[in-house]
Amino acid sequence: MPPEAEPSEGTDTTGSTETAPQPKRRVLLLAVIAVLVLAADQVTKAIAVAELEFAEPVRVLGGAVYLQLIRNSGAAFGMASGMTWVLALIACAVVIALIWFAKRLRSPGWAVGLGLILAGAMGNLTDRLFRAPGVLQGHVVDFVSVFAPNGDVWPVFNVADSSLFIGCGLIILLSLLGKDYDGKTIQKKARKS
Repeated sequence: MPPEAEPSEGTDTTGSTETAPQPKRRVLLLAVIAVLVLAADQVTKAIAVAELEFAEPVRVLGGAVYLQLIRNSGAAFGMASGMTWVLALIACAVVIALIWFAKRLRSPGWAVGLGLILAGAMGNLTDRLFRAPGVLQGHVVDFVSVFAPNGDVWPVFNVADSSLFIGCGLIILLSLLGKDYDGKTIQKKARKS
C-alpha cells in the first residue's frame, strides 16, 4: 500500500479536495484595499482642513450629515484624550502585526477586512505622527457628524474611522460564519442527541 500523503499547506483536511487560493493574491488584495482607502482618508482630511477650518458646520443631505472640522487628541468617542502618544504606539503595533500576519491570508474576505483595518490604523497613525502639535502628539482630523452638528448624536469621524469599523465588522461576520483567515470553513460539530 502506498503511504498516505500529508495534506499540503492550504488544503482543507475535512475531506474537501478544494485548495485555498495562493496567499500572494490575498496579500495583494489587502495591500490594494489599504492603499486606496488610506489615499481616500488623507485626501478627504486635506480637503476638510482646507475648506472647513474656522467654518460653521455644513449641512448635507437635509441634515443627515454635517461636515465640520474637529481635531481629536483621543481615541474613538473622545476616550483617552491626552494619551495621544500611547494611541500612536498602539497603532504602530497594529500596523506591524497586520503586515506580519498578511502572508498567512488565503481568504479574500479576510484580506478585504484586514485591508480596511490596516488602512484605518495607518490613516489615523499618519495624523498622530505628522499633524500638530508634533510627532506622536498629532491630533486626528475628524469631519463627519451624523444627524446633528458637533457630534451631538454620534461622535464626529473620518474615513479611517469608518474603514476600521467596517473592517472589524467584516472580520467578526466572517468569524461568526465560520470562515477562517486561511480560506477554510470551520464546521461546527453536531451535538450528540
